[in-house]
Amino acid sequence: MLPPVIAGVDGSPESLAAAEWAAREAARRNRPLRLVHAWNWHPRQDVGEPATAAQRHLARRSLRQAEDRIRRTCPNVVLDDEQVEGPATAALLRAAEQTDLLVLGSRGLSGFTGFLVGSVALGVVARAAGPVVLVRAGEEAADEHLPAADGTASTRTGYRDVVLGVDLGDPCDEVIEFAFEEARLRRARLHVVHAWQQPSPISLGPGEIGLVNGSERAGEWLGFLTAVLQVWREKYADVEVVETVTEGRAQSALVRAASGASLLVVGRRTTERPTGPRTGPVTHAVIHHVGCPVAVVPHQ
Repeated sequence: MLPPVIAGVDGSPESLAAAEWAAREAARRNRPLRLVHAWNWHPRQDVGEPATAAQRHLARRSLRQAEDRIRRTCPNVVLDDEQVEGPATAALLRAAEQTDLLVLGSRGLSGFTGFLVGSVALGVVARAAGPVVLVRAGEEAADEHLPAADGTASTRTGYRDVVLGVDLGDPCDEVIEFAFEEARLRRARLHVVHAWQQPSPISLGPGEIGLVNGSERAGEWLGFLTAVLQVWREKYADVEVVETVTEGRAQSALVRAASGASLLVVGRRTTERPTGPRTGPVTHAVIHHVGCPVAVVPHQ
């Protein structure tokens, strides 16, 4: 049996939007959906100590809110829920082991606390073994779709682009395949973006020529990108692909490309660092600043 899509809920607007997005994704994948609430653990509460009546009430209310919203918007999704013991980051990481897609709410840089290092969502993204999608408050079904002919929001039109950020210095099959599959599920166009920067004189190796025309260098990168994607174009022949190479910072290029997209897909290297798990600078930047849902896919 295929594993469910799992969404973490805590009653916040972000988690309710994430739950609804997860329900739509479960429908696209023909999977069940499981809602998970982690009890509000605090330092004075011993691990394994039973939840208080207030915690149980909050958990039940949060789950019921999400369930009611999903039943109104995605009535055909098979739905169940689960209450788990905190701390929340550890509980959600355990839940992530039961699925191949975990969906969480994200505040970005809006809101009182912002989406800061040390938050539950960022802690899960930095450590999860599988893909995690972050969804902002206010995300609705129509936001995934192109506007109608009269410019109004619609769910009857085609999907907006899925955007994939590719590092051609280290292209990763898991990240690329995830993006192609998401585009296929939506019958959406896949927009693949690579950003490059001119090497500085200090970074040039022996015998390298630094004064290469910018358009020629862009053409070389585009040819490399086309070659990397060729096997995936053949595997997903029904997915329309558009490729963009642009000079500049990857963070800026992806934020621009994701404006008006239905989903942005980026990778996260799982190699441990001395400072512990991290998302990497590009991924960290886009999950702060991109407005559409962001899928973070771990890779070696």
